[in-house]
Amino acid sequence: MTRTKRGYPARRRRTKVRSFVSGFQGAHSKLTRTISQQEIRALNSAHRDRDRKKRDFRRLWITRINAAIRERGVSYSYSRLINDLYKKQLFLNRKILAQIAIANKNSMNILSNEIVKRVDCKASARIINGIPRRMISGFFE
Repeated sequence: MTRTKRGYPARRRRTKVRSFVSGFQGAHSKLTRTISQQEIRALNSAHRDRDRKKRDFRRLWITRINAAIRERGVSYSYSRLINDLYKKQLFLNRKILAQIAIANKNSMNILSNEIVKRVDCKASARIINGIPRRMISGFFE
């Protein structure tokens, strides 16, 4: 069997990996073994932090919505707003609600006032003359 020279394929493979870690400092961008370890570590961190970024943004949106809601009154909170939105079947996501809260606080207050009024009206009108609301068809629609 003939002798195989492995210089070119090995160098090509290492060069490809080196391009990934070109911005790293010290041995992390110079030594082949450390380069491969740092590549694995970087890819793991990127994968983990993609999920973390989603979590962090959701927390930020919730904080913004809660701050905007509590400006109008201490008795009303984020959890009650979301609960009332679901009762009213208005499926606005938290990102959109946070943008509304920042861009136009007045419309956020109007939205929450309307939701509170309608939910309170329906809650108070749940039983009419001893008859449960679900038995009266078409009366509230």
